[in-house]
Amino acid sequence: MIERLSPPGVPAPRGPYSPAVRAGDFIFVSGQVPVDPATNQVQLGDIREETRLVLTNIRRILEGCGASLGDVVKCSVFLANGNDFAAMNEVYTEFFGAQKPARTTVACQFAMPGLKVEIDCIAYHPGPAGAPGS
Repeated sequence: MIERLSPPGVPAPRGPYSPAVRAGDFIFVSGQVPVDPATNQVQLGDIREETRLVLTNIRRILEGCGASLGDVVKCSVFLANGNDFAAMNEVYTEFFGAQKPARTTVACQFAMPGLKVEIDCIAYHPGPAGAPGS
C-alpha cells in the first residue's frame, strides 16, 4: 500500500509533490529546503541556519508519520557550495549523532537563487500490525 502524507505543522509543498510517501515500511521524505512552517516562507541564512531548519522540518515530517530521525536509513544532501560541507556536517551531526544513516552529498546548482542546502531521506519504520503501510 502506498500513502501520500502531508502531516500537520510542516511546510506546504512548493510544487506537485507530497512531503512524504509511505510505501510498506519505508517512508520517503521529499527534498526539504529551509522553509519556516509558520509562515511557509523560505528562510535564507548561513549554511548552519539553513541546515538546522531543513533537518528540523524533516524531523517534523517523520514524527508526523510516526517515525523519528533514528529510523532514517539514507539521506541525500545537496549543497550549492561544496565548501559548505564541513559547516553543514556540524549541524547534521547534532541531529543524527551516533545514529548515522547512509548518505550521499553533492554540490549542485539550485533553481532558487541564494538557497544553500536541500536534504531528502528514506526512513524504515514498520507500522503496527494491521495499520496502513504494515
